Amino acid sequence: MACKTGAKKKMVKAGSKKKRKVIISTEFTHTVPESESVFLTGDFNDWDPTQYSMRKYKNGVCKKKLKLKPGRYEYQFIVDGNWQVDPNNSDNHVNIHGSENSVITIGDEVIEYK
Repeated sequence: MACKTGAKKKMVKAGSKKKRKVIISTEFTHTVPESESVFLTGDFNDWDPTQYSMRKYKNGVCKKKLKLKPGRYEYQFIVDGNWQVDPNNSDNHVNIHGSENSVITIGDEVIEYK
């Protein structure tokens, strides 16, 4: 799967003793060296095809980090206007259009208490 969860620090007020919930970022990656534009979309953003532009690196890898709460999410990449499932994720689900969406399940490990 082309998604991973990593820690991100959040500032806490000096002298504060109450622990806060912090959502750790989940990183989506997609390798498309010949692409002009790559977006990430899914049920986490109501399938908005332009909200999450992915950053493209020189090696053709595109990345986007999101703070997703625990749960099950369906998503796709939009590469130069073409919707694609995640080729590195075999967990797919047939959608209402008869094509497939990639599925990611985020567990409780994305929540830290600081």
